[in-house]
Amino acid sequence: MRRVVFNQKGGVGKSSITCNLAAIAAAKGTPTLVVDLDPQGNSSHYLLGQPVGALSPTLWDFFEQTLSLSNGRQSPLDLVHKTPFENLYVLPAHPDLESLESKLESRYKIYKLKEMLEVLEDTFPSIWIDTPPALNFFSRSALIAAYRCLIPFDCDAFSRQALLNLTTSIDELRADHNRDLEVEGIVVNQFQAQARLPRELIEALRAEGHPVLPVALSSSVKMRESHQVCRPLIDLVPKHKLTQQFVELFESLT
Repeated sequence: MRRVVFNQKGGVGKSSITCNLAAIAAAKGTPTLVVDLDPQGNSSHYLLGQPVGALSPTLWDFFEQTLSLSNGRQSPLDLVHKTPFENLYVLPAHPDLESLESKLESRYKIYKLKEMLEVLEDTFPSIWIDTPPALNFFSRSALIAAYRCLIPFDCDAFSRQALLNLTTSIDELRADHNRDLEVEGIVVNQFQAQARLPRELIEALRAEGHPVLPVALSSSVKMRESHQVCRPLIDLVPKHKLTQQFVELFESLT
């Protein structure tokens, strides 16, 4: 299954959600790949523990190869890095991805990621794609390459308006490029159960027919600690409340 985690709004937890759900899939015994399309490389750093600019090869190499007519291209598997965690692999980002975007867009390379992931899916039945916080070439490539889309939502009024705009964009992309794409659900993140506004926002979304997933992820300092030591929660604190929420969320996915 190829899943993309996407929201045009920054700071909603895309990388944390991508990496922790992927780590749970891997912990359950499934060879799992995280594809990091965000030039900031948060997922790459989180799972590999190295500065993103120091990693090689990366997705920059893949996209640069699509622009080149030269021979000697690396196979998709050659670009994959093994993490310290069993069954978990990363196809890392690079800060220079942004420098290729206009060339890739002008030469209509929007389907190249999908073609590559179709090859890698033979090795990695579970693929999770992290995206930049913008509807740009890389996020559109991810939406075209995926079957399911998860949308992080962090419970404020601005996020609600951004969500409405986002679902319209996904509907249009589905109609034009990927009829197999489904919004699997909205992931409520950094949820504060005692606060009135988050509860009201979630109730409003459900009343409007949005597919809010049944498990909300709490706000916890353990997530920041997990980032700092570059260990996903299922490895760092498997019994913690937030970890168990991630496990329940994973098990709720079809």
